[in-house]
Amino acid sequence: MANVYDVAYTLEKAIRDSDDFKRLKQLYDIVNNDASSKRLFDSFRETQFELQQKQMMGEDISEEDIQKAQQQFTLIGQHEGIAQLMQAEERMSMIISDLTRVIMKPLEELYGAPEELQ
Repeated sequence: MANVYDVAYTLEKAIRDSDDFKRLKQLYDIVNNDASSKRLFDSFRETQFELQQKQMMGEDISEEDIQKAQQQFTLIGQHEGIAQLMQAEERMSMIISDLTRVIMKPLEELYGAPEELQ
């Protein structure tokens, strides 16, 4: 019988060796090696994190918060390197989501999927 942890580490290596991850890392390095790009990207990530924290704490997100996030999103969308990085992040996120669905399949078969997912 396969040790699930050994398989998980094999999957981790496969992800690291994938073209999608290599592209993400390459774009991340490009953005982080340019001071102005890094500042813009870090500011955007900080705003994202703050909004997520407010949501998790049940706090209201103000109109000012929303406007700030929209302005930053517009700025990074105009920055080619960051826009490409965000697209690569989205691609990796989809891959991880797909992998999670595969991993969860035995439990869903055992317990059934929640009604809202069916």
